Amino acid sequence: MTNQITTIIEESIAVKQAILADPLLSHTISEVIKVVTQALSSGKKVLFCGNGGSAADAQHLAAEFSGRFYKDRRALPAEALHCNTSYLTAVANDYSFDVIYSRIVEGIGNGGDILIGLSTSGNSANIVKAFETARKKEMITIGLTGTTGGVMKAYSDYLLNVPSTNTPRIQEAHIMIGHIICQVVEENIFP
Repeated sequence: MTNQITTIIEESIAVKQAILADPLLSHTISEVIKVVTQALSSGKKVLFCGNGGSAADAQHLAAEFSGRFYKDRRALPAEALHCNTSYLTAVANDYSFDVIYSRIVEGIGNGGDILIGLSTSGNSANIVKAFETARKKEMITIGLTGTTGGVMKAYSDYLLNVPSTNTPRIQEAHIMIGHIICQVVEENIFP
């Protein structure tokens, strides 16, 4: 069992090393930090969406902005779109699970707001539809995916595609990248 544990940790480290060695991905993270800082400084909001473990990660990152990260400061407008279970179950039941995020983006998203979608495959239909709606509303779309970017690649203004096809390793990297963004945005807005 010790060998299996060591292998899993080494796989996680290898994905993070691959991210570290990718100057394009680092540049994109830097660009995302700039646009999120600008949006939040201009009174815009950041909306997050994901499914399963990625929904948990989306909620975690939204809380870092709306709660706090390192600093005791004012709340930043950020929300994970799946947290209203009455809305979620009604729309999934009455329409389709594929439109749970696009309908709420249509309702509360505004031009200049940011929509961050987390999908390890990049092919989650409900996130793709939300990105389509966000584009129509002139929102900024940021995709966190695995290696290929999947379908979301075509709908992402900024694509943070983790160089892996292993779902748990991708999710671990999404949280790391999300924490980098939260930390630097917080430092930018609250020096």
